[in-house]
Amino acid sequence: MSSLALSAAEEGGFQPPTISETHLPEIFPWMAPWGTGFGKNMLMVILAVLLIWWLFSFAIRKQALVPSRGQFLAEGAYGFVRNTIGRDILGDKHFKPWIPLLFTVFFFVLFNNLFGAIPFLQMPTFSHAGPAYAMAAIIWITWVVLGFKLHGGKFMKLMTVPSGVPKPLLVILTPLEFLSNFVIRPLTHSLRLMAVMLAGHIIVMLCGSGAEFLITQQEGVANTGLGIAILLGSIPLYFLELIMMVLQAFVFALLTAIYIQGSIEADAH
Repeated sequence: MSSLALSAAEEGGFQPPTISETHLPEIFPWMAPWGTGFGKNMLMVILAVLLIWWLFSFAIRKQALVPSRGQFLAEGAYGFVRNTIGRDILGDKHFKPWIPLLFTVFFFVLFNNLFGAIPFLQMPTFSHAGPAYAMAAIIWITWVVLGFKLHGGKFMKLMTVPSGVPKPLLVILTPLEFLSNFVIRPLTHSLRLMAVMLAGHIIVMLCGSGAEFLITQQEGVANTGLGIAILLGSIPLYFLELIMMVLQAFVFALLTAIYIQGSIEADAH
């Protein structure tokens, strides 16, 4: 697709889609050049909150011993987060207070990712760096504050000074541990989510726009056949992107649980 787009662009034909083309203008464009206008991205964040609230409220509105289909699905989703992410990572002793946070993180990321598979919404919310940074920052603040609350001032030492290491090596390892735990960890937590969401959607966009260009704007059976082949090939890519949307929500929530568990048991070693 890259060579196709390049050759077509040189001939004044096909122009590959850009990220900006998937966005609507700012709805309330105050200070928009600084990224502070109220736009489509913020609207989808609010929509995700409302959808999560409505779906789960609707599913459990009539709680019964023999659950309805909606109640069964809601309870299954809750049980997945509670047991697979919460209990398995944090352990039976610590997991219960953190289930609301883990549940919120998983479904908030999941719904915002799935927006990228819906026409007109077009882009996953977390294909932008800003929302991904904000989510990672919230989690970073949570586990850092928790660590200081549980361990006091020695939390910093527990997170940066490896035990059982010869003292001369600490001069090298301590700064590396600090960077790894307090700088690189939140960056990778956010950028992993953003990069996967952006890359997957851009690939699908390229396939769709390239197929449309070959079928509708180019003459010849070969071009039409190639366009149809690209269009058919984009279908499994679309479903692969759906899988990645779910997987990245799971990974983000799983890492959240791991970071919290690391704060709780920072002195276990």
